[in-house]
Amino acid sequence: METYLYIAQIVVAVVLILLALLQVRGGGLGGIFGQADTVYRTKRGVEKTLFQLTIVLVVIFIVLSIVSLRVTG
Repeated sequence: METYLYIAQIVVAVVLILLALLQVRGGGLGGIFGQADTVYRTKRGVEKTLFQLTIVLVVIFIVLSIVSLRVTG
């Protein structure tokens, strides 16, 4: 059981890292190539989906961490 929790935690952590790298601060694909985006805008489409998925995965990661502490402790 512990092994599965650790593997799940590692997988979620790797996906979280990838999602964080995909989210460019400053907005949009222009930010990847150095284009400044100083206009305030809301998240839409894929950007909003990535943001929401990141929040869900953070919650899953925290729950997995707490469960693994309870199982091993």
